[in-house]
Amino acid sequence: MIKVIHNNQCPKSKAILEYLDENDIKFQIIDINKDPLSLFELRTLFKKLNKRPSKILKKSTDLFKKYFSENEVVNEEKALEVIAHNPELIQCPILIKGKIAMPGNPVENVKFFIEN
Repeated sequence: MIKVIHNNQCPKSKAILEYLDENDIKFQIIDINKDPLSLFELRTLFKKLNKRPSKILKKSTDLFKKYFSENEVVNEEKALEVIAHNPELIQCPILIKGKIAMPGNPVENVKFFIEN
């Protein structure tokens, strides 16, 4: 079963859920705003993604600008802590299948992820 880290405010996240549903793919929703991930869960997620936390932050938001300056090199531990308290900063959706995770955008990548 695929787990989907989902933000209900994100059109891309909603589109992926529709795609999975239309294609009869079983999935479990993890609503990042209602059920934020702990620091441990975030560290595990980023290992599965094989990405640094700073790489999936929504950098154009006012919330990002509240915690990080424009030219600042983002400290990864600080990014984790900020995400833990502000989960809406994560670019969603993120799909998890076993020990692997990937950003759920674009849909073509999702198709490949599911099939392999």
